[in-house]
Formats: sequence, structure tokens, C-alpha cells
Amino acid sequence: MYKIETHLHTKLVSACGWLTPDTIVAEYKKRGYGAITVTDHFHRTWLGTASIALDKGTDVSAEFFRGYNAVLEAGEKAGIKVYYGAELRFDENNNDYLLLGFEKEFLNDTDNIFKMGICEFSVIAKEMGALIIQAHPYRTGCFPADPSCLDGVEAYNMNVRHNNYNEKAVEFARKNNLLMLAGSDCHRPEDIGTSGIYTETLPEDSFSYAELIRTRKFMLGL
Repeated sequence: MYKIETHLHTKLVSACGWLTPDTIVAEYKKRGYGAITVTDHFHRTWLGTASIALDKGTDVSAEFFRGYNAVLEAGEKAGIKVYYGAELRFDENNNDYLLLGFEKEFLNDTDNIFKMGICEFSVIAKEMGALIIQAHPYRTGCFPADPSCLDGVEAYNMNVRHNNYNEKAVEFARKNNLLMLAGSDCHRPEDIGTSGIYTETLPEDSFSYAELIRTRKFMLGL
């Protein structure tokens, strides 16, 4: 069996992240993980912390994936696969969503993406075959989205600095037949390798990883 981290942030992109790519890869390899999914924060506040002005023609996608690219490089040297995603937040509220299985350039439509609500965005996500997983839906400041606009729920978020009310997330997922993920929500050293999923095969790339999640052919690693 292979263990995969589903929710992780890098110091290079997420302002709240403490971990460098080399540290991430070394520590996850030490803990026996076969793959890491980099899901840095993608929301309007990030634009400010990254000093990105949309009217300047910045390649937002290139800036956003700096963390993923650095972890990927370190992972290739260490023999750990690295997938990319994004933890997306819209202007409408403080809910967060893990987006998986999308072309990187899609994020260059940045302003329009942030202005959408989750249900408007979900139509586009389905058209391009991407997955939307609501992260920690019961954390303070968050609430469950319309389940018809979701593919799944992060039922087990193991970040120790928040009360995520995971039991409520599990109940919500089961009630609405949504797929369930587990993840470390890794930002700091104490978060490394606290959760993830177990799979019988290790997907080759970020798209086959998203497809594996879609099929639910995995077990939660708690």
C-alpha cells in the first residue's frame, strides 16, 4: 500500500506555511509516504501577500506553482511523487475548497475565479473534469456548501491548531453521498504526516491522482 498526503502548504507560496520544499520531502520520505499533494492557498488575500497586481499582466499560474515545482524537484531526487492542487477560496465567504485535476493555466483567469461562488464555479469545474472537495467545512468561520456543488468533503482534517469538528464533516459527507478525504493540512513541523490516504497503486500524475480520488479506490489514513 502507498500513503499519500492530500493537503499540504509550502513556505514559498502560502504565507502561513513554515516548511521548505527540501524539508517537506525529507520528512515525508522518513515517514514512509509515497506521494505528496501540494495544495497552496489560492485566494484574493494571497495576491496581496505575494505582491501580485492582476493589471500588470503577471503570470499568476507561474507564481502560484513555485512551491509545487520546488517540491516536485526535491521529490524527483528523493523518489517521492508530487501532485498539485489548490486550496481555493472565493470572495463570497471564508469557505475553502481543494481543487484537483485541472490544467495549471486555468488559474490565470484569477479575478473571474475569485468573483464566482462555489456553485457557479462548480459548473466550470465539472466541464473540465476537475474535482471540488470542501476542506474542513465545520471549522470556525466555515460552513457546509450546497452538496450538489461538491464532489467530496475533507472529512478528517488533522491540523492540531483548529477544532475541525471532523465528526460533523463525516456525517455531512455520508448524508449526501460525497466522497471523503483525510489530510494533514500541513503547515508546520508538527503537522507533518498526521493523515492522508492509502492506495494500492501510485498515480503517475496529478490528473490520474484526481481520477483515483473520483473512483474512491482508497482508504483513509488516520
